[in-house]
Amino acid sequence: MTKRTSAKYKIDRRMGENIWGRAKSPVNKREYGPGQHGQRRKNKLSDFGTQLRAKQKLKGYYGDLTEKQFRKIYGEAERVRGDTGEMLIGLLERRLDAVVYRAKLVPTIFAARQFVNHGHVQVNGKRVNIASYRVSEGDVISVREKSRQMALILEAIQSAERDVPDYLDVDHHKMTATFVRTPTLGDVPYAVVMEPNLVVEYYAKN
Repeated sequence: MTKRTSAKYKIDRRMGENIWGRAKSPVNKREYGPGQHGQRRKNKLSDFGTQLRAKQKLKGYYGDLTEKQFRKIYGEAERVRGDTGEMLIGLLERRLDAVVYRAKLVPTIFAARQFVNHGHVQVNGKRVNIASYRVSEGDVISVREKSRQMALILEAIQSAERDVPDYLDVDHHKMTATFVRTPTLGDVPYAVVMEPNLVVEYYAKN
């Protein structure tokens, strides 16, 4: 098991929130952080601490992206005219692994990355094995014919843990998902409150 894959069990507890809304989240049993000092009383966070936490939570949500990856996406959002926080969310949701996860073709964002990397996904009929691949409006994402009976997919489709957002047009019978439009923050079904405005403030000062 890679460090990043095992990290999903720690991120919720580190944040003190069930950020994916999973039934198996350790936060559902105990809300304090990991480690022997996890139960200590939490001090009030400074502005910097609040901004850093918002960044860590958003970065962790999308599969615990590296700082380099996340900073690059933020840089792109910053260069686009408009609200940088909204642009950041839109770019993150256009990642292929995020779309596969949102379409409920896999149970977790970590599984989505692995699923894409292993070549199980096609975009407009062509195999794409890069999790960070950016989809465009109108793109059709599908599961390869040979991969459609995987237990991982069938489990995800039958799960009632989360719903498919309306910016995707999903057909689970055909195992396809059309990326209809780039979402805004209000469109994305986060299980917890995400604050991209604080992420913008963090990078503006650091």
